[in-house]
Amino acid sequence: MTLHLGTTLGLLGVGFCFASFAVKRMVPLRTLAIVGNVCFVAYGLVESLLPSLALNIVLLPLNLARLWEIKNLSKEIARVTQDSPVSQWLLPHMRHRSVKAGEVLFRRGDAADRLFYAASGNLTITEIGQRIGPGELFGEIGLFSPERKRTQTVACETDGELYDMTDEMIFQLYYQNPRLGFYLMRLVAERLLKDVHRRDDNAAIA
Repeated sequence: MTLHLGTTLGLLGVGFCFASFAVKRMVPLRTLAIVGNVCFVAYGLVESLLPSLALNIVLLPLNLARLWEIKNLSKEIARVTQDSPVSQWLLPHMRHRSVKAGEVLFRRGDAADRLFYAASGNLTITEIGQRIGPGELFGEIGLFSPERKRTQTVACETDGELYDMTDEMIFQLYYQNPRLGFYLMRLVAERLLKDVHRRDDNAAIA
């Protein structure tokens, strides 16, 4: 049996579409979706199917735009190691925001509902005077505290660029990759150990 050109293009589009649902990484997912859109656009042209043509003409630029956004994050991803869950899972799903010098990001006692990544600029944990610089994740302790409250106040020293992610998205990603949970546990443990050492140093000075 010889397949017609339109049928072949349609089957290819279906195959690439299904393949995009099977992958977890965002770049391969968007790439497969784009190839599928191209196949469906060609299929719609060959078979004169207006609904398929119109739908995929709309989806194609949307997928291209999303892929471009992910590629633009590569300079931020380069700040962390290749094996870090930040580069593999968190950053491509985070929302970008700009901050101004003097802006208070959150205060002690506020509800903790998101995690932050500093892309540029400097921030300060005001209670202890500790600086947060580019490439650092912060805000994770409040997410896992029993009260789900912020334990410190963070203010912006300079203008900068941040990325944030809601706790709901973090938990969704954790189910996809349990390594993320171990990474966050290690991050929380490192913060707590630093607090212990800081208190010991202060006690020694006193």
